[in-house]
Amino acid sequence: MASEIKNPALWEDGALKIDWVKHHMPLLNGLEAEFRAEQPFKGLKVALSVHLEAKTAYLCKTLAAGGAEMYVTGSNPLSTQDDVAAALVHDGLNVYAWYGATAEEYESHIRKVLEPGPDIIIDDGGDLVHLMHTEFRHLIPGVIGGCEETTTGILRLQTMDRAKELMFPMMLVNNADCKHLFDNRYGTGQSVWDGINRTTNLIVAGKNVVVAGYGWCGKGVAMRAKGLGAEVIVTEVDPIKALEAVMDGFKVMTMEEAAAAGDIFVTVTGCNAVITEKHFRLMKDGAICCNAGHFDVEVDVRGLAAIAKEIKPARKNITAYLLDNGHRIYVLAEGRLVNLAAGDGHPAEIMDMSFAIQALSARYLVRNRDSISRVPGAMVNNVPRSIDEDVARRELSCWGCRIDVLTPEQRKYLYGE
Repeated sequence: MASEIKNPALWEDGALKIDWVKHHMPLLNGLEAEFRAEQPFKGLKVALSVHLEAKTAYLCKTLAAGGAEMYVTGSNPLSTQDDVAAALVHDGLNVYAWYGATAEEYESHIRKVLEPGPDIIIDDGGDLVHLMHTEFRHLIPGVIGGCEETTTGILRLQTMDRAKELMFPMMLVNNADCKHLFDNRYGTGQSVWDGINRTTNLIVAGKNVVVAGYGWCGKGVAMRAKGLGAEVIVTEVDPIKALEAVMDGFKVMTMEEAAAAGDIFVTVTGCNAVITEKHFRLMKDGAICCNAGHFDVEVDVRGLAAIAKEIKPARKNITAYLLDNGHRIYVLAEGRLVNLAAGDGHPAEIMDMSFAIQALSARYLVRNRDSISRVPGAMVNNVPRSIDEDVARRELSCWGCRIDVLTPEQRKYLYGE
């Protein structure tokens, strides 16, 4: 089945990008060598849907080095890089994705990676798993299991599992400490502001920044905004997380209160209808809205369009909505930052840890295929602590750091062993 990409001739530019991240992802370097020797995925098909850029491409090549037959698509058309897709095809991988695909084209690409009958699924947001359970149920018996990269995807999996609808085991990669503590906090925290600054060319210092959601991503976004000199307001529906934000030195308000004060709004909740019509009408002239969550439902862009007198481009990747009160509300990247933050924006060193966990979790599934539960209602699995610790030790070694190890006497004192 032939790959479907925009322009195969772009492969050399994509290869340069992949080569660059390879030199800055030492964990995957090590795993690529291990997998090449072990061949843990020999004879297996891997379907992968993750933001298709250079770091993801190197993960794909690492799995392929371990014998996997790769079928690759992007988890969002706005983050797919056509030159990177071309480079993977040039190296013999099967790729179905292009930048700016329509909803119909995106779904077609998802189908293409599932049609061969995957043994392992690597998902970002749950679209592969969802389609597998709706249109490709006949292929489910052949699935060993899968890995989920995001908070949003995990919520979807847990809902399916509680309803006993999830039919194969999934590893909750985002719940691993070496994923969410670093990727979500430091990766998203940096890349969101890289995206906002590149897109707007405005200063952050002195502005009121409203961060909706104080999970690990929200913590990172708020921390970096504070470091850039902003006054940070947090909106949060969880009282414990809201209290944590207060203790971290941030103001906490309802979105209705924050709407009138904010200059820049960043949503990172994973929920829908976080900023709606009533909030838009309270915002300052020139307020900027953007979303760093997986789906573009947090900022109600359709609702904003319905009340706007005029809609027009303000700058590349920025749309201006003129309201009847004369105020302009700016929306970045069609309500999303995904093409700015989740693509090249996430630092290679951070994604190195995240993707190392993906690769090791996939190998764990293969090695333990006969012992992992396949009972409906018990299909979601946390990443073993041993994988987290393995990744952390590898990463510490890359930084030239050594740590003490508990003596047998200390282990006995602490754990009674």
